[in-house]
Amino acid sequence: MMTVSFMMALVVFLPAVIHSFKPLFSFDGQSITHRDITQRAVLRKTAEVCRDIAASQMQDFSLTIDDSLTFLEVQSACSPTGFSTSLPSTFMFITSVGSMHFSNAKVDVAFALSEKHHFDDESFQGGRNIITSGVAAVKASVGLENFVAGRTTLGTVFHTLQDFYSHSNWVELGNMGPYSTLITPDQPLQNLAGLNTPTCRNCTGGNCATNLLQQELLTSGYFNLLSPEKPAGKCSHGGSLDLTSTRDPVGGINKDDVESSHGSLHQKAADLAVDATLELLEDIRLAVGDIDFLRLMGLSQAAALCFVIDTTGSMSDDIAEVKRVSFDIIDSKRGTQQEPPAYILVPFNDPGFGPLIMTTNADTFKDSINKLSADGGGDTPELALSGLQLALTAAPPSSEIFVFTDAPAKDVYLKNTIIALIQSSMCVVTFLITDAVAGLRRRRSSLGAVSRSINQNDAQLYSDLAQASGGQAITVSKSDLSLATTVIQDSSATAVVTVFQVVRNPGRPDNFTFTVDGSLRNMTAYITGTSSLTFNLTSSTGVSQSSSQSSGPLASFTTAGNLHRLIINTDNQTGLWEIRVDSNNPYSLKVTGQSSVNFIFNLVEADEGGRGDFSLKEGRPLSGGNTSVLVSVTKSDTVKVTQVTMLDSSGTTEVNGSLQSVGRGSFLVTFSGVPAGDFVVRLRGEDNSSTSRSPQRSFQRQASTQITTSCISVIAQANSTNIEPGSTISVPFTVATTANGVVNDSATGTFTVRANNDRGYSLTAPSTVTIAAGKANGTVTLTAPASAASGTDVTLTIEAENTAANDINYTVLRLSVVAKVTDVTRPVCQVVSSTNCPSSPAPCTSSQWELVANLTDGINGTGIESLTVRQGSGTLNTSIVAGVAGENITVATYSASCCSQNVVLAAVDRVGNVGTCVGQVRESTLDYSCI
Repeated sequence: MMTVSFMMALVVFLPAVIHSFKPLFSFDGQSITHRDITQRAVLRKTAEVCRDIAASQMQDFSLTIDDSLTFLEVQSACSPTGFSTSLPSTFMFITSVGSMHFSNAKVDVAFALSEKHHFDDESFQGGRNIITSGVAAVKASVGLENFVAGRTTLGTVFHTLQDFYSHSNWVELGNMGPYSTLITPDQPLQNLAGLNTPTCRNCTGGNCATNLLQQELLTSGYFNLLSPEKPAGKCSHGGSLDLTSTRDPVGGINKDDVESSHGSLHQKAADLAVDATLELLEDIRLAVGDIDFLRLMGLSQAAALCFVIDTTGSMSDDIAEVKRVSFDIIDSKRGTQQEPPAYILVPFNDPGFGPLIMTTNADTFKDSINKLSADGGGDTPELALSGLQLALTAAPPSSEIFVFTDAPAKDVYLKNTIIALIQSSMCVVTFLITDAVAGLRRRRSSLGAVSRSINQNDAQLYSDLAQASGGQAITVSKSDLSLATTVIQDSSATAVVTVFQVVRNPGRPDNFTFTVDGSLRNMTAYITGTSSLTFNLTSSTGVSQSSSQSSGPLASFTTAGNLHRLIINTDNQTGLWEIRVDSNNPYSLKVTGQSSVNFIFNLVEADEGGRGDFSLKEGRPLSGGNTSVLVSVTKSDTVKVTQVTMLDSSGTTEVNGSLQSVGRGSFLVTFSGVPAGDFVVRLRGEDNSSTSRSPQRSFQRQASTQITTSCISVIAQANSTNIEPGSTISVPFTVATTANGVVNDSATGTFTVRANNDRGYSLTAPSTVTIAAGKANGTVTLTAPASAASGTDVTLTIEAENTAANDINYTVLRLSVVAKVTDVTRPVCQVVSSTNCPSSPAPCTSSQWELVANLTDGINGTGIESLTVRQGSGTLNTSIVAGVAGENITVATYSASCCSQNVVLAAVDRVGNVGTCVGQVRESTLDYSCI
């Protein structure tokens, strides 16, 4: 193996350059980042919700809720039965919160010069509009169970909200709590400094501690990269890139880090940002309910169950098998920690595909599968990739998707789009192809039986997509399909990790080694290849077993079509194992197990615009350049990471990375001079957990998704992440040719451009762009139909391919369709009557008290959608009556024991505005207030 050594990449951070709380990383050991603020708030609020659920169910909850919480602590405390029946896995939880981190950080890149996204230039109304419209979009997404889109939008909202406390003088005014008006659009913004009101004086000798004028007015700093102009007497943001800070009054007031103009208040600003984020999360929780709130946070140990199914005439046996295996999974895992958080089903045939069925309700999913029927089909090829595209854009990141078909794909032109979505979502796709070598596919048509066989090119398409995702292409007879679907049962277990995976195409005999560590359980190896393939497994102690033994000392295995499935018996034989595969035909090998030790990786890139440190990289990394990866390790309290490498698919090149800890089990890994090719990320480390079953501490894990490098750069950014029904959004994009990771200014040429979206919305895009001086610009327009439901998400993919058709790159944008919200008024409450608890010394259990209240959303409101008891152990009954002005009034009657003397009712209208009604009983009087 050739090893490419790399030079340490040196990234210089100038503290004054950062124009917000640092997005992801802080290397000074003192400053708090947007990532820190978001993670603290999410973990605390998630724990609070779990605590309240436990209290309502009379269960214990002993977790101390503070800023030191970890993912494992919260997930453990939120699991009603603990982790006694399964291995704990925080993989999905960390991944979900990570998506909020990245969309938060992206605001510093996508909206770098937008004052309202950062509360710069005293843009308080604009900033609040960003927050409230974003919160409405989150609530709409949750209403349609689009939790992935909801998390993305929520992260962008967090950024703007958190920046308020660093960029305004809210902290300097002595406020000890968050500015709640920022999330309540029906309340006026008060005490704002006027445009002509001076707010600052000059800093003296670089000391800005006293540069704010003493007045009780709210202001924020002005910021401009290009001009020093600002209104007379106004404060500046400050920092070396802020030209306004060079004009009187000089200096700034930001608290972005400890070295900022007002850096002494950085910690207070960060603490208030945490509190404000908690307050916003509580508003969303009240609007969507506790269960959907936890789904939005991604609190799940299991992965979604995703099927893409060919429903043409010959697929009746396959549909029956999908029904069997999915029902077994649902029924065996319902109510347990292993219950899937979502169910996704996409049927396809020709000429149609879809609709996408996405639900959190297992019974709804069952009904949808029961309604599938095998019929029609016409010509042989089907719209397999169109169906897969819908699943990839709907499934949570890192899901596993199973595609069932017995025909080639008709929509081969979508191959690059599918690979782009696979690499962007990091979903694993496994194909189960039945009767692939049969000569006929029986169809009911005027032409009778249609001859078909999946030829080598057809099969290679499915194999290529499976390889890109880390999945498998399994060909099997219909009669043996039930033996192959064991891979679905295997993947539905909790804490499944990939230990080793490789593909050999063309095939050649080879030896492969992998490390078995003490935390691994239920290890399984999957080998796909021709019937002539043989293998030999050798344990760390030298015990061997060949493929001629279906059951032996190391494994038992079954064969179904081209799949060999080995159930490995490690029997505490930890250490280095070897498997030799003998075949000159293409084959794949994948070794998995169950373990709490795993890792998540994301490509990131340094922000050259000066507003942040790093942000998520969309598309492929550039060939010959530096590649940065953020690695987050589960069970980080006991794991030590020692090596992260990129391995090419041929196994001949290994690029070692430089590790830099960024806190809480995360590492920034830098690879220098990554050559062209396809790579996977492998992590090695040591597990010092006391639960390890052996002294073997070394472990290895491998990511499933391939990283492909490119010499093409594609960058696109919409001016908004939301689009109204019936409106059009323009997305400008830039295509560039690069050499060794930088734009080649002398390059010329023409690139093919392809743009598409998963919803089939109308769009326009140039078919080609012509490079001049290394770059070319273009614009894609996307129109959402007027009938699009608010909360719908749409994924736009833009691809650029060179003339030789041997290099391609892409960018993926996720947008939300959100109807403009005109109802910003919260439901109001009026207490009609109440009864008191007696003042006698009788036991409280012998007496009841009652509260009757009228709640309304007004004549112009959207109407109350739900009314729930947020605090109290009594009984709530409701009825609807008409008010004098024609408005609907919800009459709430609440009764409780005098032992439960407090009640909080939460009323939510149809667009998510939340109003609360608070009541309290004393011995002889009832005090109440309506908020």
